[in-house]
Formats: sequence, C-alpha cells, structure tokens
Amino acid sequence: MRANWLTGLTVCLALLVVFERNLQADSIPAGLIGDWSLDLSTKEPAWLKIDQRDGTPVVYMRVHVLSAGPHKGVETKMGRLTFPLKIKREGNQGPVTTTNTVAVGIKDGKLDGLIINETSEKPYDRITFTGKKFPPMPPRPDLSKVRFGHPISLFNGKDLTGWKLYNPKKQNGWRVEDGLLVNETPKTDFGSTGSYGNLETEAVFEDFWLHLDFLIESNRNSGVYLRGMYEAQVVDRDSRMQGIQGVGAIFGRIAPSVNAGKEPGEWQSYDLTLVDRHVTVVLNGVTVIDNQPVEGPTGGAIHTDPMTPGPIHLQGDHTSVKYRNIYLAPAIKD
Repeated sequence: MRANWLTGLTVCLALLVVFERNLQADSIPAGLIGDWSLDLSTKEPAWLKIDQRDGTPVVYMRVHVLSAGPHKGVETKMGRLTFPLKIKREGNQGPVTTTNTVAVGIKDGKLDGLIINETSEKPYDRITFTGKKFPPMPPRPDLSKVRFGHPISLFNGKDLTGWKLYNPKKQNGWRVEDGLLVNETPKTDFGSTGSYGNLETEAVFEDFWLHLDFLIESNRNSGVYLRGMYEAQVVDRDSRMQGIQGVGAIFGRIAPSVNAGKEPGEWQSYDLTLVDRHVTVVLNGVTVIDNQPVEGPTGGAIHTDPMTPGPIHLQGDHTSVKYRNIYLAPAIKD
C-alpha cells in the first residue's frame, strides 16, 4: 500500500514538473524567440537573442560592450520577459557600469522593449527600443563559386581620406606616418572602453574579401570589425588573450583552429572573407577559421543588422597599433 502511495506521489510530482515547464513555455510571448538587431532610443548599438530550453527562456543581450549572457533572473510578467542587464559607458571620470531592468515583449506584431535604471542620469533612465529579427542562418556558401570584384585600396598611405572617427567627440589618436596608419594612445589595459576613438571607413560594404597587415606590440590590443559587426582579434601570439579571445579569433564567437600569430612587434597579415554570414580567417597564410557561421555580433560591434551593409571598423579605444596594405574586394552578386 505504501509503495503504491509513493508511486502515485512520484507520478504527480512528475506531472507537476511537466505542467510547470509547459506553463513557462506557453508564457514566452509568441514571436520573441530568435535574434534581434535592436533600435534603441539612445542610438546605442544593441543585440538581443531569445531562446527556449526545456520550456525555460534563455536570454542574451548586449548594449555595445560587456557580456551578452545568458542573463540570470529572467522572469515572465504580463506577457513580457524581464531580466537584469549591465551597461557600460564612457563617463566624464572614466567608465561607468549600471545595472538595469529590461522588459521586452511583442506589441501590435512588433518587438517592444524598455530598459529602466532609476538611478542613472538622463538620457539613460528610460530607454525604449524596437527590433528587427534576423532571418535564419543561410547554408554554408561554396566559396569556389563566389566571384569577387577588383580589390580597392581603403588606405592611401598619405592621409585619412575615406576614414572617420566613429564617435567624433572622442580623442583622435589616429594619424598617417611613413605610409602607415598609426593609432597611438596612452592606454595599456584591455578594458572594453576608452577615451580615444575608433576609426571606420566612410563607405559601407556587404560581403567581401579583406586584406590588411597589422603590427601590435606586447600587451597591446586592437581589432578589425567586419561590417562593423564581427571583430577579428588583433593581439600577438603570446598575448594573455588566447583561443576564442586570441589572435585569429572572431572575438568571443569562433576560436581559431591553431595559434598562427607572430611575436609582438612583428608585422602580421589577415585575409578575412565574409559571405552569407559565414567567415573565413587566414592569419599569416594559415587558414584558422574555415567558412564558419557567425551567430551574432561580437562585443564592441557598432552595427548589429547582418542584412545591411556596414563599414570596416578599427578599434582605437584600446591601445596603440599600426596598420598597412588595407584592400577590399566586394563579392559580386548575380
């Protein structure tokens, strides 16, 4: 009799767990699941991904820098997902990180979101946002069938024609010296923000092949953003940043198969191909990422929509770095 009672209790508990999971699954607003390029009222670049595992919402979100998650403390209230989110910005006295509450749902068939931080100064106390959902990841392209146009030089070796600061309010450490594109800053740490500015092309691009050379000293850091969205890491082979954060990586997204970097202070070369949201990285003549899908923007991205053109964006708010021989060949669409 006791065994039957225990068996019955076990079955009831199992049914309760299933019911709770189904209740959670049903409570996730329809249409939210997927990747989103966000349009914030503050115009800051942002990205959101909502998934579901065993009936539980899994949420990733980033406003420009810091970790994208998955974020803890996700709750569903009145048809909207809520969760805490840290945002880091450059303040008057250095970087400032705030903890905010995000609420997001679907309203009139469109993404509808709000970021609230009651203690933050305006205009960041209430940020509204909408979003554009990513289409499904396309299949791996056959690069042997992709045609590229004639390479164009993005850097003339004389001046900064064709380039601009992403944020003109920041200090400009960029100059041209002896035919090289040089960024010089006093910063030596690898922090994700800085008072100096990033440099980007005035032109924007869709799919392409990009070649450039870079020289980075020991304990220094920079990055090349493809379409302003995917960062190819720039450090030396012995940097404390290795693997998915090391040289040859699409930062935080795809690790290189091998460390093909060179010693600090030596010129290195990148050949970077972006086609159909798949990236190939050739570092110093070695293919370290072979036509792999990039699921979403990397930290520091200034562009988050994979379906629209974006610039080549060079990280200058970190440390000193030099570039040369910057060429791009656009993919030709039939």
